[in-house]
Amino acid sequence: MIVSLRTKLFIILSGLVLFFVLMFLGLTRIGLEQFYTSQKKDVLIASSKNFDSLYQGNPNEFSLELERIANTLGAGIIIFTKEGGIKYSSFGPLIDQRPSNSFENSFPRTTPPRFPPGPPPIIKNREVIDNRTTLEMEHDQDLKIDFMVIRRQMKNDDILIIKQPLTLVSESVSVAGQFIIFTGILSVVAGCLWAFFFAKKFTLPILDLNRIAQSMSQLDFSQKCIINRSDEIGELGKSINHLSYQLDTAISELSQKNQQLMADVEKERKLDTMRKNFVSSVSHELKTPLSLILGYAEGLRENVARDEDSKNYYCSVIIDEAEKMDKLVKDLLNLSQIESGFFQLNKNNFDLTLLLHDIALKYSTILTEKKILLEMANVEPYIVHGDELRIEQVLLNLFTNAIDHVEFLRTIRIWVQGTGEKVRVFIYNSGRPIPEESLEKIWTSFYKVDKARTREHGGYGLGLSIVRAIQELHGNHFGVNNVQDGVVFWFDLTKAQKI
Repeated sequence: MIVSLRTKLFIILSGLVLFFVLMFLGLTRIGLEQFYTSQKKDVLIASSKNFDSLYQGNPNEFSLELERIANTLGAGIIIFTKEGGIKYSSFGPLIDQRPSNSFENSFPRTTPPRFPPGPPPIIKNREVIDNRTTLEMEHDQDLKIDFMVIRRQMKNDDILIIKQPLTLVSESVSVAGQFIIFTGILSVVAGCLWAFFFAKKFTLPILDLNRIAQSMSQLDFSQKCIINRSDEIGELGKSINHLSYQLDTAISELSQKNQQLMADVEKERKLDTMRKNFVSSVSHELKTPLSLILGYAEGLRENVARDEDSKNYYCSVIIDEAEKMDKLVKDLLNLSQIESGFFQLNKNNFDLTLLLHDIALKYSTILTEKKILLEMANVEPYIVHGDELRIEQVLLNLFTNAIDHVEFLRTIRIWVQGTGEKVRVFIYNSGRPIPEESLEKIWTSFYKVDKARTREHGGYGLGLSIVRAIQELHGNHFGVNNVQDGVVFWFDLTKAQKI
């Protein structure tokens, strides 16, 4: 049978309390009466000496002091003259008994005030305190009571007798013994309760430490030991907390490295998938223009186009498809440079408003031909910081994307808002909204919401990818939102610091 530490501690502490209570009771029973008698003896001697120092021969002058001593000690007081006459008695009338001449017998052997007088008391013990004081232990044969009698010859030769019954001492000792037994029982009960709660309080931190250790064995390091103590248990709690922290840190690092390894593996898989998709997409995008170029070139070689207009048409198709291939290659090179991480931006301060107006002016002819209305709000002059050439590329890609997808009201709207340390540029075009599942995918290379429409306008799905790469390289946000009658693209620029 396994006995818990709390039970062992409770039994030991309760046993100690019981042992000390029993030892105290035994010592009380054995030595209390002797100690109390000794104390009374010292009090009687001190009282007699103190009265002797005050006494001038007339006891009536000190009747209050004599009464106080008698009541305080519970004793009887008699004062004799040196001839044996009674000058004062707290017992009332006494029988006159003359003292003898010798010092040993010079003090009256007066019995307690009883009438008629009985047999003389039996002296059990006599002790000479000094040359004028003796102390006797007497036993009254009639009353069956022991007395402690102090006899002192005072300075004026009067004799002071203080007689205290020892029954008071015995009764006091008996009452004290009973009280001590009662308090001893209470002490045992209280001690056992204290031992129980102390054992419980003492073992609670140990149980807490055990619980934390079990949690640590289950790799749960969230539990912490809260022990506000400066002893060994407190130090143990701090050590376990430190060990838990170290293990948690080590396992967290291993977990992070494991997750990083898994992420790297997953990233490598995605990169491999992206490479395959990229090769497939590039092959697909190059396949059509190459087929057209080869077909029309062979037609020219075989003299299929016999008139000048047909030849010019064949040549224009070849040139147009070659230009598309050239644009695709350039976009791929730009995107590769930006995403490589080695591309360095050439940042400076420039006027965003002036750049917007230049783009609007360059595309004014195309807008007129396609009957597109461009609305540009009164844009405040914002000076921004960034690579002007790349920011212009972002604006051109978003602006041409708006031109390619404008419908219905055929309206494009551009406006700018300042937001703290940033400037946000909005480009809106009326038209069909982008499907919700495509809002995040349109920033991916070669992704096309409407492949037929993209092909119609000569796009390869790289423009928005370049916007994303340039914005990420600048550390600025970008996004797209569907609105009620169109789509709004936006991107952030950093305001130039005022000097």
